[in-house]
Amino acid sequence: MQTTKGAIEAASKGKQYGASGLMMLPPMRYKANDFETVTYFKEVAKSTDLPIMVYNNPIDYGIEVTLDMFEELLTMDNIQAVKESTRDISNITRIKNRFGNRLKVLTGVDTLGLESILMGADGWVAGLVCAFPAETVAIHNLAKAEKIKEALAIYRWFLPLLELDINPLLIQNIKLAEVATGIGTEEVRAPRLPLQGEERKRVLKNIKEGMRTRPTLPNYKAELV
Repeated sequence: MQTTKGAIEAASKGKQYGASGLMMLPPMRYKANDFETVTYFKEVAKSTDLPIMVYNNPIDYGIEVTLDMFEELLTMDNIQAVKESTRDISNITRIKNRFGNRLKVLTGVDTLGLESILMGADGWVAGLVCAFPAETVAIHNLAKAEKIKEALAIYRWFLPLLELDINPLLIQNIKLAEVATGIGTEEVRAPRLPLQGEERKRVLKNIKEGMRTRPTLPNYKAELV
């Protein structure tokens, strides 16, 4: 969203149409400073009673929401979680040390999914889950249950596929994986376009190998009840 007014309107419509929460990026198009970014989040938070998860992805969006900024943001009761995508795994520990359970941490980087859970992340906002839901959930639940060996075995198989998520063409990549697993289609919304040429061949080769070696998941659910 490019304006505070537009973000407030979007939050209102979200509530109107039944949203139970909001995920908010920092202001887009230009790089806001810390004061502008904090004010933006707070103004939207004041306008709604929906819980908010801040998407902290300085790699792709150029703005980092620092711990000092979160200190101020957490004066708003409905700012409750962060989608942690800084790529700095130790940031989870910094957040937990400073804020305890006041700020829920959900990892937003597929290739740090298991590592983040082991460092105390409360959840995983995943990408390849759209094509491989059972495997993603198994890794999360096994890690939470401290069944690290079992989680790691699945994760090591999964990593080459998870790397499709940390790419500017992640949407097209994931959609191709959805086709392979029979869950979705390759259709994307313009200006995104289906993968072409050598890039398409490379991604399809990755997916084909993942499908060929796809593991049988352990029967863990009964043990975790």
